[in-house]
Amino acid sequence: MAHLLQIDSSPRSSRSHTRHLTRAFVDMWRRHHPGDTLSRRDIGTQPPDHVTESWIAAAFCPPQRRTPEMHSSLALSDQLVDELLGADVLVIGAPMYNFGIPATLKAYIDQIVRVGRTFAFEPEDTVQPYKPLTRGKRAFVIVASGDAGYDRGGQLAAHNQLEPYLRTVLSFIGIDDVEFIYAGNDEFGGERLARSLQAALACIGELAGAERQSSPS
Repeated sequence: MAHLLQIDSSPRSSRSHTRHLTRAFVDMWRRHHPGDTLSRRDIGTQPPDHVTESWIAAAFCPPQRRTPEMHSSLALSDQLVDELLGADVLVIGAPMYNFGIPATLKAYIDQIVRVGRTFAFEPEDTVQPYKPLTRGKRAFVIVASGDAGYDRGGQLAAHNQLEPYLRTVLSFIGIDDVEFIYAGNDEFGGERLARSLQAALACIGELAGAERQSSPS
């Protein structure tokens, strides 16, 4: 059995395409894997705190030397990291804002990229001082954008800062198996949007239905 973590970062509710698609992905996945479990984290309507000076001081202090105030500063981060580490499959809804990720998703990433928790820092290793600690996980990122063509090979792919960043930061903590699913044309609407959403749903169906043999046990 696998445990899924659904992360929605859109501030929109019923009008959000990424929310609709992450929900569809989870539903399709669980039809193929009925024993799998699910947690949800809504960072779009309940955004994580931004990193502060006290957070930084606490995160880079050895755990045995942290004060109660430091533990308090890291309480949300600890909760989010524990939630991440307890998941086998991440399903992330990421609307594209100005070619990148929403601020809510960036705040979440800053909370879960933690030295000693999701990556190790060994300065004596002059070849690879940073070592990922998050292993054995897969991620599916569902992207919605105002225009279309931001996927690899698309006419706007050069403007896509969302996918390269997420691939880099997820790989940094040890999540290298990442699939991206794109839906576009939100600003155009009509038939163009409908076709794009249908194509995304078809891709979701293929990915969610093809995981039985390779999903975590």
